[in-house]
Amino acid sequence: MALLSLSAGRRAARCLQPLRRLCASGWLREADVDLGLRLLHPVLRLNRVFARVEARRWVADDMLALRLRCNGNARGWRAGQHVQLYLEQDGVRHGRSYSLTSVSSDGQVELAIKRQPGGRLSNRVLDHLAVGQVIELGQAGGDFVWPGEPGGVLLLAAGSGITPLLGLLRDALARGFKAPLTLWHQVRHPGQQAFASELRALAERHGNFRVHWAFSAEAGGRLAAERLAALPGEHLLVCGPRGFVEQACGWWREAGRGASVQAESFSPLAVQAPGAARQVRLTFARSAVQAQGLTARSLLEQAEAAGLRPQHDCRQGICTRCTCQLLAGTVRDLRTGELFAEANQPIRLCVSAPHGDVEIDL
Repeated sequence: MALLSLSAGRRAARCLQPLRRLCASGWLREADVDLGLRLLHPVLRLNRVFARVEARRWVADDMLALRLRCNGNARGWRAGQHVQLYLEQDGVRHGRSYSLTSVSSDGQVELAIKRQPGGRLSNRVLDHLAVGQVIELGQAGGDFVWPGEPGGVLLLAAGSGITPLLGLLRDALARGFKAPLTLWHQVRHPGQQAFASELRALAERHGNFRVHWAFSAEAGGRLAAERLAALPGEHLLVCGPRGFVEQACGWWREAGRGASVQAESFSPLAVQAPGAARQVRLTFARSAVQAQGLTARSLLEQAEAAGLRPQHDCRQGICTRCTCQLLAGTVRDLRTGELFAEANQPIRLCVSAPHGDVEIDL
């Protein structure tokens, strides 16, 4: 039985800064401190984010919303960002990235998780994660923000791309956003209309908000250039599979609707072909490690192969956790093929490959 309530533990977490300093200076081991904190409450830790499952609800045939209560280390999170959820299965620790559909000041957050056929983590969460269980989360990251300039906003989502956009939408309407606001959500069939009841209620309550669903399994159900042209908005936020995102952004720009575009994709990277792979020398300065590398592989993969453990979450260039400084040499963006050679500029290891010998601040 916990010696403290979770609310009391969250308040107590603010008083742990002296212990954090002692661990950072080497006087204490963080693992030992965490062991003691766990005796007070199962979610308490010095720096890591743990959360208790407080509620589960199905918001579509294949999507579950989890309400979690975090310890005091989930600071500065906002809806629309994403976090890594970690679970151990058969002795192996697995992690997947999910979007925050809501964030409250009392430590409550909501994640919406879509079932993936054959998915190792999503099916475990949907079928077995119970109310009361404790899970670990990574720190929140992500670049989606609500537009700061005036004008209407168009939200385009396909499949689970609805999740970060829903978080931003909820916050905007709660803050009194008054400009025209339109959400287009494309799914395969009606049973996948996530959060449909809530979205209809929001449309009834807010005269500036409209929601549309399209069913791609039906003839003519996919988003097309002419449909996009009929949807209002000066700012575009789009999230979904890579093909959907790239098409929507292309149509938007071809129509001359402005540069206010934010996009995220959950699909694997469309890696640009680099030509024949060449051997190069990789220098990881802070770790004092040198290794032979290849121009065809990401710096994240090659750092891991050299025995290093860079911070990362998404491995798709979205979360920015693996950002490091390029100290010398040239790298190639695996998504676009663009080359970067300016010393001391930040690069994302997971979507950067060496173009020649490089030195990285890692």
